[in-house]
Amino acid sequence: MTHTVAAGDARIEVIAEGEGPPVVVLASRGRGAGDYDELARELSRAGYRVLRPQPRGIGASRGPMRGLTLHDLARDVAAVIEHERAGPAVVVGHAFGNWVARTTAADHPRLVRGVAILAAAAKRYPKELAEAVTKCADTSLPDAERLVLLQRTFFAPGHDASDWLEGFYPEVNASQRAAGLATAQSAWWGAGGAPLLDLQAEHDAFRPRETADDLRKELGERVSVVTIPDAGHALVPEQPRAVAAALLQWMLSLEE
Repeated sequence: MTHTVAAGDARIEVIAEGEGPPVVVLASRGRGAGDYDELARELSRAGYRVLRPQPRGIGASRGPMRGLTLHDLARDVAAVIEHERAGPAVVVGHAFGNWVARTTAADHPRLVRGVAILAAAAKRYPKELAEAVTKCADTSLPDAERLVLLQRTFFAPGHDASDWLEGFYPEVNASQRAAGLATAQSAWWGAGGAPLLDLQAEHDAFRPRETADDLRKELGERVSVVTIPDAGHALVPEQPRAVAAALLQWMLSLEE
């Protein structure tokens, strides 16, 4: 089921499933909520209300696309949480979505019970990787070229990246990239004081194994670290059940 939430000058379409404590799932850069169908099913079956906001420019979500910062996108998420009137939510952000999730926690701490960051990049990573993401979303390029980039950038060895040839929105990708560049990393990096699950992928090009403990070393014991084997930066479509299991275990710990 879907509904639309007013968020200032934006209107955000939300896919909602299940009943229970709210969990908001935020998509990776230039992509929409449909990537998380299986994950949403697993979480809703376990007794959670799963909310998947479509980013501006996807589905029925509408709003200004230029001149944005991550704070604007975080306000969209905050509006979705407030609309539920169910107390603070766990916010799950995949790849670029983890920047928005952390910004939401920093800007709206009363609305966020915890933040799960999925396939979050290291604090610094090669510029070439960011450029590869832009090319993956560029549907004017030949599919063969994009497939090579998708395989190298997003997926673990032996996994089929071809499904992700579809589902990129170039205008959304450009808007989100600009919003990230327009926002100081220091404004969102620590996610306020929220508990954090750093859910990593074993073969994530954006997160070399030598950086696996960096966030916990920097932010302390509020950070839990879990690594999902046989997955790359795409992570969720590669290992949805393993991701769901790790999320459920961590969310139960928040209730203790």
